[in-house]
Amino acid sequence: MSQPIVRSLLETDLYKFTMWQALLHGHPNSHTEYEFVCRNTPAYPLAELCEAVERELDHLCSMGFAEDELNYLRSLRYMKSDFVDFLTVFRFQRKFIEVRADGDALVIHARGPQVHVMGFEIYVLYIVNELYFRRFDQAAALAEGRARLNAKLAALRAFGDEPAHRNPFEFSDFGTRRRFSGAWHDEVVQKLAREVPQYFKGTSNVYQAMKFNLVPIGTMAHEYMQSFQAFGVRLRDFQKASLEAWVQEYRGDLGVALTDVVGMDAFLDDFDLYFAKLFDGLRHDSGDPVVWGEKALAHYAALRIDAKTKRLVFSDGLNLESAFGLYRHFADRIMTGFGIGTHLTNDVGLTPLNIVMKLVCCNGQSVAKLSDSPGKTVCKDETFLAYLRQVFHHPAA
Repeated sequence: MSQPIVRSLLETDLYKFTMWQALLHGHPNSHTEYEFVCRNTPAYPLAELCEAVERELDHLCSMGFAEDELNYLRSLRYMKSDFVDFLTVFRFQRKFIEVRADGDALVIHARGPQVHVMGFEIYVLYIVNELYFRRFDQAAALAEGRARLNAKLAALRAFGDEPAHRNPFEFSDFGTRRRFSGAWHDEVVQKLAREVPQYFKGTSNVYQAMKFNLVPIGTMAHEYMQSFQAFGVRLRDFQKASLEAWVQEYRGDLGVALTDVVGMDAFLDDFDLYFAKLFDGLRHDSGDPVVWGEKALAHYAALRIDAKTKRLVFSDGLNLESAFGLYRHFADRIMTGFGIGTHLTNDVGLTPLNIVMKLVCCNGQSVAKLSDSPGKTVCKDETFLAYLRQVFHHPAA
């Protein structure tokens, strides 16, 4: 019997904890539904993993936070003591998550109080990934992965010979959810931290941040802002309500706002002088990144804010080459940051799974993301989607 895939409840993305804390404090009674989706065609039916996924989730629901893990969370100044106290008694409840096969498809559905089900996402994704890739030739994949990692290190060293820009090039690991395996993820992160510390600045994986003495990276994801579509504010005001709640929760910490829940244009309509001064920067996750960045710079200029004091974080399907290109384009005008995921943790010569587990319903109401990239819009309720498009003047894809 192989070791359970989830090694620690701390092994999830930092933004799951930061959103969890904000929602526990602001909306402890919300009820939500999350659905697993595979956006590409796997090499074999994911339904074949059903029994193994069930077993891994049974294990997940038996786990608690260890004392050293809770102490680590307490050491992060934005984590509040009452939230960490809540985590001392927290257990995932198996009754809130269902796994079944539907033909060749793997169906995973979490339904229950948001503060009890929102945490499932990252564990589910890397459980499915690791189970899926165990069926391939491990030795060949790791040999290829190590060769590619060495090529990335060589590219980073060569990049260091380029003329300097105003702001440094910095990137972080965002690859927990779609990694080849936990062991490979550890190897990649440790090697980057050891060999290119001038560029590699941290990881979204809180367990690895603790274990390897790295900076944990992250603020918010789409589910946080989407939830506000069902929190009783006027739909037109949900972004402003979510940003205001974040400011009140973190009061200057974790100041990077996500911009693409209903598209960049609609976001900037709400991101007025007040928010633009309070937030340190913006995160890109869909649409053309250069167009997005230029819009952000124009917005700061229109508000007479010095863009050199702000940061643009890019995190949409990046590899090192695309990150270098964006850095060269923007780094003399604004600080930049890059979150690289699958290209770091699952670049082993096999086709990665494009899997997500998204919030689809909150308090009995559909919620949606209107992405700036075709195919990333998430919503099964066409009526609500049409209404959301109308309210925010978002063009149909």
